[in-house]
Amino acid sequence: MIQRIQSVFLFLISASTGTALVNPIWEKHGLKAGEEAELTPMQYSYEQGITTFTTPTWYLAGLLVLVGLVALVAIFQYRKRIVQMGLCAVNAILLTAAMGVVLYNILVNGKAYGNPGDQGSFLTGFWAILAALVFNFLANRFIRRDEKLVRESNRIR
Repeated sequence: MIQRIQSVFLFLISASTGTALVNPIWEKHGLKAGEEAELTPMQYSYEQGITTFTTPTWYLAGLLVLVGLVALVAIFQYRKRIVQMGLCAVNAILLTAAMGVVLYNILVNGKAYGNPGDQGSFLTGFWAILAALVFNFLANRFIRRDEKLVRESNRIR
């Protein structure tokens, strides 16, 4: 049934990735006033003097959109719990890849900008991706629990 707790967690995965898509993920202030580097799902941008450099990160936005869509599809696979678990496994891989892209951009590109000792600050988008990872774990756990319950009830008959 669609009103199970794992459906709520799957919806929260989609909501979290949507939040991550519209909010910045990370920022770091430069050595001079007015200079800052920022990572959003669509681009990494930084300022040097009066020039702003941008590097597109559309693949990060694509990963987040894909995670949200897979979670929405998984909601309606409530009769096929094995398929739901498979979709959650795919989401775990995609979310790990998205987190890897974020951390790579922060640790490699962000370290070169401004003060190398300052790592910058994580913003709403980062925490939304992390929340999506936690929600995916919880959804998978409850799907497995339902599958175990169904198998035990079939054994009793």
